[in-house]
Amino acid sequence: MARINLLPWRAERRKQRQKEFGVMLGFAALAGLLLWFLVNGYYNAQIDGQNARNAYLQDQIKQVESRITEIDELDRQKARLLARKEVIEQLQANRSQMVHLFDSLVRTIPDGVVLTNIKQEGEKLTLEGRSQSNARVSTYMRNLEGSGWMTKPDLSIIEARDGVAGLPYAFTLAVQLANPNAPKDLDGDGIPDAVPPVDAAPALQDEPAVNDGSAAEEGAAS
Repeated sequence: MARINLLPWRAERRKQRQKEFGVMLGFAALAGLLLWFLVNGYYNAQIDGQNARNAYLQDQIKQVESRITEIDELDRQKARLLARKEVIEQLQANRSQMVHLFDSLVRTIPDGVVLTNIKQEGEKLTLEGRSQSNARVSTYMRNLEGSGWMTKPDLSIIEARDGVAGLPYAFTLAVQLANPNAPKDLDGDGIPDAVPPVDAAPALQDEPAVNDGSAAEEGAAS
């Protein structure tokens, strides 16, 4: 006997498809949610890692800045110590200079020359005095050049003046202070620079540089 299905099979099929669609939609939503969690976790991990690296770099930068500050302070202390060391070395090098200088002044001054004033300005020494003749001053300049502690004598004034019997000429000359114990400069071949000869000082004549009118007075007297 044949059986006839009187149920609406299209409605049943539609319901089955809707059910399958709902299940698939649920799986898709679950898969999307899982994928979102995975992606979000990955990028959060990347951000956390970068923040950790940034924090490490900031800490290293602070340490480097602290070290730079310490280095700057050490550089300042080094500069102060070097300045003190230089001053001490200069004092040690020049502590005996004045003794040698006055000793050289006594040893180099010839007969017929007296000093009336000595003035020092840095490495320049100005000597003022009286002499019997111009030749005595020339001899004095050669002696100063050969003393080792004074060099480059420069005669600026020499003239006849009254006031001191037997010493008619007043002179003013300048010399540069020197230290014979200091190392000399070397040329490129290792040979010391040539030193100007002692006779380089200008020779002066015995005649007076300035006519003081004594000859005119003698003519008038005769």
